[in-house]
Amino acid sequence: MSVFPATAAAKAKGRGATAAGSRPRPRKNQRAAYLFIAPLGIGFAVFYFWPLLQTFAFSFTEFGAFGGHTFIGGDNYARVIKDVTVWQALGNTLIYSAIGLTALPIAIVVASLLNRRGLRGVALYRALYFVPFVTLPVAVGLVWNWLYNGDYGLLNEVLGRLGVDRNHWVSDPSTAVYAIGAVMVWSTTGYYLIIFMAGIKGIPRDYHEAAELDGAGALRRFFTITLPLLSPTLFFASIICMINSLQTFDLIYIMMAEKNPAIGDTQSIVGLFYKWAFIENAQGAAAALAFLLMLLIAALTFLQFRLQKRWVHYG
Repeated sequence: MSVFPATAAAKAKGRGATAAGSRPRPRKNQRAAYLFIAPLGIGFAVFYFWPLLQTFAFSFTEFGAFGGHTFIGGDNYARVIKDVTVWQALGNTLIYSAIGLTALPIAIVVASLLNRRGLRGVALYRALYFVPFVTLPVAVGLVWNWLYNGDYGLLNEVLGRLGVDRNHWVSDPSTAVYAIGAVMVWSTTGYYLIIFMAGIKGIPRDYHEAAELDGAGALRRFFTITLPLLSPTLFFASIICMINSLQTFDLIYIMMAEKNPAIGDTQSIVGLFYKWAFIENAQGAAAALAFLLMLLIAALTFLQFRLQKRWVHYG
């Protein structure tokens, strides 16, 4: 019981008023947090959200040869839907995405092997796998063009000694997409390897020791312990891999010359966007194509988030 009843009643009344309707003022740490995230928010609004709105607006316009644009409604979207090259480029892009996803199981297996006890030179192996990812796509494309060369390429020389016929890998429409996809996997595996190695190190070793005492072999421990506990990392990597594969352009642009007979069979959605926007001066149609690609990426990402509840295990 309070010695000062009036004071106690006033405090209780104040607490009741605050709980009833008055909103507490923002604390100083909340204002500091807003100040810290303000540069990122401003950068996102200026460099991402505003260009997105502009692209959407431009997709309903037609640009003149000397600048300026006029509103034409949904004609650009109709052109995108009816154009056969769009569907061919979409098919190629989906093939690149499917091939690019194969880098994930390769990276998981290599990461598991590099996380073995007593293995020496792990840092060197990790660096060697990561070097292709930080190498410029121009250099990667030029080197692999030489390796794939149908006349004097190293790949044909090796296969020829094994009795396999020579092939023009990036000039043959039946193999060009897969040849470029293989380079994509080679250049990105190191990036996912670093991610999976960090994820595997986060798995308590007690689980493996207990399973080993129960008689579980290395393969059994991998599928029953490592892979389920690595599923959140795998989910993150699969989203990044899918988004990057759907936006692939630079490697294809470097490896495919303008007069290459297989250029139409390897063109991606972003490559077609570049062609329309900067070569054919069809910026409105290119904007519509880019906006539809963004919607496709958003839809596939949303689908992955819905499906992850069935196979991702947290904790």
